[in-house]
Amino acid sequence: MTTSSTASLVLSGGHVLDVVTGSRRSADVRIDDGTITAVGNDLSPTGATEIDVRGRYVTPGLIDAHVHVTAFSADFRELERNPSSYVHAQTARIMREMLARGFTTVRDMSGADHGLARAQQEGLVAGPRLHFCGHALSQTGGHGDMRLPGEDHAPNERGTCGVGVVADGVDAVRAAARNELRKGAHHIKIMGSGGVASPTDRIDSTQYSIHEITAAVEEAEAANRYVAAHAYTARAINRALRAGVRSIEHGNLLDEESLRLFAQTGAYLVPTLVTYWALKEEGRDFGLSDNSWAKVDTVLETGLEAIRLAHEAGVRLVYGTDLLGGMHRHQNEEFRLLAKVQPAIDVIRSATCTAAELLGEPDTLGVVAPGAAADLLVLDDDPVEDIGVLANIEQHLDLVIQAGAIVHRGSRQQV
Repeated sequence: MTTSSTASLVLSGGHVLDVVTGSRRSADVRIDDGTITAVGNDLSPTGATEIDVRGRYVTPGLIDAHVHVTAFSADFRELERNPSSYVHAQTARIMREMLARGFTTVRDMSGADHGLARAQQEGLVAGPRLHFCGHALSQTGGHGDMRLPGEDHAPNERGTCGVGVVADGVDAVRAAARNELRKGAHHIKIMGSGGVASPTDRIDSTQYSIHEITAAVEEAEAANRYVAAHAYTARAINRALRAGVRSIEHGNLLDEESLRLFAQTGAYLVPTLVTYWALKEEGRDFGLSDNSWAKVDTVLETGLEAIRLAHEAGVRLVYGTDLLGGMHRHQNEEFRLLAKVQPAIDVIRSATCTAAELLGEPDTLGVVAPGAAADLLVLDDDPVEDIGVLANIEQHLDLVIQAGAIVHRGSRQQV
């Protein structure tokens, strides 16, 4: 990892990708104080460092909208058993590696907190910009409750780095949501169904009552934030959408009613195909229990078809990976999987401008345009023509620029 910064920078002569229109044009990009100030021809480099990127492709930095940056193991219980100092050291490595894969912003879906986001913002930790929820809200025995069947200790009492907080009943959900918002959460996450990594629930279960989900939504909206719901089955997805949840995480078992509700509400779907592929191939090697590994087939087989149906129905799809432990290295493989059922430009939009809309920063992130943050990639080939450029990014990446600073140089780069 190499880092350099400059108050002003001009990338000259590259093919600049407009992800909104899907068009490319030869243009210069000027950056001042971390912001793109101009995109056009023959921009003056006066007062700026000029980098010749002719023949290369300039794209927005990538956004992964479903990560767990603290998840150094596929066993979430490891986060509770280890001291926070060790978890944070592992997290710094994970974030640094994400940045080197071209992800300049991520949405953490439980685990990261205000301190980590602040450390990144202040340059103490190299990594993507962090949108975080803090702890995900879970019912007793839900996807955020990591106690084994034989454990009788109270929830929420072991360690400080767990991914979930157990809150039962409307009043407790309100209090838990308010507490995460107090701590700076950009969004609230609830566990709306069972999941793979949790030890005591079934994937096909629904979790939280309608009243509890509504309470979380009301508290988030009161703070001008939103709720994201972990949900696999159509029953869980549809309950969450009716209650006002803004994004559905995973969504593998959606149905026709789900598609209608997405259209009516304008909610987003964040599929995470690559994690099921990786869990099936490597999950047990990185700490996933046999019980959890056995659940993977249920969601692996249906995920791609769900994305195809959602794409055809016009659902707003956002890039997410949800990888854990040593499987984080497969983060860019999601591009290849999504391209099986979507045009490459739509896959790219899911990791740039559409993701930025979900995060509430459509003019700041995910675009190469004046006024946007100078988060950019310089690539040696066109990802619209070949999505493998992003899927195999280590072979094609020249530069990662974040807030106007060069934060990573690809091993093959010559600029």
